[in-house]
Amino acid sequence: MADTPTFQACVIPVLRSFDAQRAAEFYQEFLGFAQDWTHRFGDDFPLYQQLSLRSAAGLACLLHLSEHHGDACPGSTVRIAWPQLEAFHQSLLAKNYRYAKPGLERMPWGMLEMRIADPFGNHLVFFEELPETP
Repeated sequence: MADTPTFQACVIPVLRSFDAQRAAEFYQEFLGFAQDWTHRFGDDFPLYQQLSLRSAAGLACLLHLSEHHGDACPGSTVRIAWPQLEAFHQSLLAKNYRYAKPGLERMPWGMLEMRIADPFGNHLVFFEELPETP
């Protein structure tokens, strides 16, 4: 656990997952999350893990993924504040990930948003507040 991020998070969402390999492909290889730690009660037991993502500005996001029935409901949505969202969006598109080609949308409430569904039906909404225009 020496590589666990040193920041304090007030909320850590738990998202349901069903396949460790597909979770790693999506969260780590595509989105760029690091796996901080994992836990299983035994060899053939469900996986519980913590993932973190750091921006160039130092902002970090923590997520827990659980294969345990009852830990979380598939189809949940998590909103993640993210600086320099356009650059992050371009880096994801450059990876040419077969299962997601997210777009950017300017919302009428002053946010830039990028929505991505994970392989388990959960939705990640990365957002950045846009500067107010006079």
